[in-house]
Amino acid sequence: MTALAVRAMSHSRPAGQKGMLLTGLAVLLLVTGLLAMSSGATGIPVARVLAVLSDALGESDSIQGGDALIILQVRLPRLCLGVLVGAALASSGALMQGLFRNPLADPGLVGVSAGAALAAAATIVLGDALLAPLIGPLPFGALPIGAFAGGLLTTFGLYLVSTRGGRTSIATMLLAGVAFGALAGAVMGLFSYLSDDRQLRDLSFWSLGSLSGASWTKVMTVAPLVLPMLLASPFLARGLNALALGEAEAFHLGVPVQRVKALAILLVAVAVGASVASAGMIGFVGIVVPHVLRLMAGPDHRFLLPASALLGGALLLAADTVARTVVAPAELPIGILTAAIGAPFFLWLLLRRPGGFSL
Repeated sequence: MTALAVRAMSHSRPAGQKGMLLTGLAVLLLVTGLLAMSSGATGIPVARVLAVLSDALGESDSIQGGDALIILQVRLPRLCLGVLVGAALASSGALMQGLFRNPLADPGLVGVSAGAALAAAATIVLGDALLAPLIGPLPFGALPIGAFAGGLLTTFGLYLVSTRGGRTSIATMLLAGVAFGALAGAVMGLFSYLSDDRQLRDLSFWSLGSLSGASWTKVMTVAPLVLPMLLASPFLARGLNALALGEAEAFHLGVPVQRVKALAILLVAVAVGASVASAGMIGFVGIVVPHVLRLMAGPDHRFLLPASALLGGALLLAADTVARTVVAPAELPIGILTAAIGAPFFLWLLLRRPGGFSL
């Protein structure tokens, strides 16, 4: 493991090339964002998008018309939410792959997505059946709040199960996460069986993921949870690079291994819980983005973590743009598109490595 890690680190690109790649990813995100705001059932020229944004930043009184309303109140909050969710999922994938020392690790492995989805399903089905007769229709924010709380509670439970004597076993957390994911899937199947037609549609829509419910209120709710994770994760880069050599070696290099593991798990729990709560289940972003970047520039997390945030945001914006335009004026669930991209890529990863991957 040590020899492989050292060899992988030696294949990293020079710092200057990584800086150029980060700049290119930032430009890609900007271009993707402009295309996302100009595309849709109502096409708006990019020049008009830039003019509206310029007027809005300058607090001009000349902002008016249907185009301005569509851009500022519909597409811009959707863009912001897409960037936050995509960056959160991709950065969480990079953290998980560094933590598990396996390029096929995914945020869903720790059970956060399953816990959030189960709580959302319980809110949809049981909330209508038990709470609605007492307090009336559930508030709009009940579903994302329930999903976020479910993700956090699941992660806390898995952390307790996998921690003994002040040390967290990553292998135990992985196995417990897989077991809880299977259990959550079974309970969600039971909820689907018990639900009526409207609840079943809500469950199906939630499980496939979408940014269609984006609003400035939702953006302001998600941003305080995701942005601190994006800002804090690069500070774990040195620890994750050392963990590639093994936990014992990282400890002898002066890395607080337990603290790095606990903080990484907490950041993933918060970011993925907020993402699932705001956009539903969106898969494969956490696998595809970090691995593409690792193939491009090596496994150095000092580059990998910020680059994953940029490419994850761009990928989700691109997928959302296709979802909004391919069957316009209807809209495809974004989870279908990310799965259509991610599943073949996942199979390609397995086929290109005959020896497979080891934990």
